[in-house]
Amino acid sequence: MRWAEKIKSNMLNLPHRHVVFTIPHALNSLIKRNEYELLNMQMKASAGTLKEWMEHKYGLRCGIISVLHTAGELKTFHSHVHMIVSWGGIDKLGVIQQIKGPFVKYEFISDKFRREYETRLTELFDTDKLQHDFRNKEELLRFLRHINEKNWIIHFEQPIETPVEVIRYIGRYSKRACLSEYKITLMEGETIGFSYKDYKTKDFNGRPIEKEKVLNYREFFPLLLQHVPLPYFRLVRYYGIYSNKGHLPREYFSQEEETPTNWISYQESETGENPMVCQRCKIDKVYTHTIVERKTGLNIIVRNTLTDTRPFSQRRELV
Repeated sequence: MRWAEKIKSNMLNLPHRHVVFTIPHALNSLIKRNEYELLNMQMKASAGTLKEWMEHKYGLRCGIISVLHTAGELKTFHSHVHMIVSWGGIDKLGVIQQIKGPFVKYEFISDKFRREYETRLTELFDTDKLQHDFRNKEELLRFLRHINEKNWIIHFEQPIETPVEVIRYIGRYSKRACLSEYKITLMEGETIGFSYKDYKTKDFNGRPIEKEKVLNYREFFPLLLQHVPLPYFRLVRYYGIYSNKGHLPREYFSQEEETPTNWISYQESETGENPMVCQRCKIDKVYTHTIVERKTGLNIIVRNTLTDTRPFSQRRELV
């Protein structure tokens, strides 16, 4: 959330859209053998597709924030890029223009992205930078033609009007692990369970039903650890106007000034409960002490005085 607040003032005064670019699962084995090259290529190709489309169709330079995710709901490998795209941009005269209406020709953008990705992939093949089992280029092209029998999936959500709403949205899709702690439902013996949303099964209101997946730890940890980011790989990237915001006047960006939100407000917005009120007896909590872990052991700070309330036999000398 601190990261989200920081970038809020560097966003254009325009609505933004959440866009998702997904790679077909048939490419997963190839991606895992060439993780750095193909994940890097996926982020560049998806951002390049939107930048070129918006410049060609509307004559605008847009701003893009991209976040790479590799996990699906069941924590299987599912490579996709979440993007926040300014729904408008700066024209050739330096004027900010907003795009009117949410209409997008999905098939055109999907096909453009597919061609951009395949062009980059074949370049890697031609320069011997791709690890693969194809006997020749013709076999690679037949493999790609088979994949292309189905459209590549992209998803546009409706425009989000204000930078504050956009940032709160971004905060949920970035700077987080692929499995939140609150989703772990079971840890007994060698068994671990977690909850997930089944998007193929909907409830009466059209929402995905939440289910539980239970695995032996020997299955669970390989599933989880395949999503550990590569060393020095940037999962969050900035493209278009957002990649060189320093070259533009300050008035192009959001001038909204807000009092920095403290941790109590963050807790309230995330859980719906005030962390300073006891949820059982509804009485205001009173600060008593802070626990600090040091080399000498667990020390307790009461207000500004360092003390230790443990039994004497358990204490260590305070430093």
